[in-house]
Amino acid sequence: MTDHRFFDRAGPYSLDELAALTVARLWGEADGKRVFSDVAPLETAGPEDVTFLDNRKYVDAFIRSRAGAACIDEKFAERAPAGMALLVTAEPYKAFARVAQAFYPAPPVIARRAPSAIIDPSATVPEDCEIGAHVVIDAGARLGARCQIGANTVIGPAVELGEDCRIGANVTLSHCLIGARVVLHPGVQIGQPGFGFAPDAQGPVKIPQLGRVVVGDDVDIGANTTVDRGSGHDTVIGPGTMIDNLVQIGHNVVLGRGCILAAQVGISGSTKLGDFVMVGGQAGFAGHLTIGDGARVAAKAGLMRDVAAGETVCGSPAVPIASFMKQVAILQRLAKKKDGR
Repeated sequence: MTDHRFFDRAGPYSLDELAALTVARLWGEADGKRVFSDVAPLETAGPEDVTFLDNRKYVDAFIRSRAGAACIDEKFAERAPAGMALLVTAEPYKAFARVAQAFYPAPPVIARRAPSAIIDPSATVPEDCEIGAHVVIDAGARLGARCQIGANTVIGPAVELGEDCRIGANVTLSHCLIGARVVLHPGVQIGQPGFGFAPDAQGPVKIPQLGRVVVGDDVDIGANTTVDRGSGHDTVIGPGTMIDNLVQIGHNVVLGRGCILAAQVGISGSTKLGDFVMVGGQAGFAGHLTIGDGARVAAKAGLMRDVAAGETVCGSPAVPIASFMKQVAILQRLAKKKDGR
């Protein structure tokens, strides 16, 4: 059950409305006028809730579920409990995401400026923005319409934000251009100097970091993630990219469109990821690599070489998945021989 002290629920919605929203079709004799009031997991959903099944591991939970409706693939339809309405789609998880967004839309931006906020007279801040307590907006910064800025956030000189951005608390932005509808969760740091220095016998000589960070539209960056500005070239985060918490992106890194990076990924300077690259948690990238469009990098992988478009790699150092599985099989055989089995 969602704790409604923290989340404002919309609805209710009819089954016909949910089918239109998800581009799903109703199965059998489902009543399109039937109304639903919430979303919930398979195990806790009740007759007025919508749930989903996207993984065959949870078929037993689906069979036992008391949910009133479910987003599912057609292959599971015949196993649904009696009385459950089915929204049949090839992408049930995405369909459920649409349903959940309908019941729990992002809270509206409330046009206000906290009295403790410090806004330089030369900054551009539209009246319809929401500016939280102790926010600092420096000289020449420009915010788009309907931006929401959380408490204690600092927006540095000349930084630009597009329309409808939602910036969490304790975020620091410098030397960056942010697109429209970008979400930055609490603690995100963007635009700090990259880790650049020249070795010297007397001690490292720091290299000025003279580039920017350019973040495309519809990017979502998780809590306490850091994105360094470029050393000369810009660091670029492509539109629609989703970045988890505690990710480190080095200077001059370029991420293409729609990339997905899980928590604790580290990408060294000047590495380039193509469009729609997926990276598992704690994967690490050496610098100056090129990762092709649609590549997949497994969790904890250590990348020392380029990866071709569409390739899946895992292990450290990372190798194509077929090679990795062969190595695992060999090690398993050796272990069995050692144990005398």
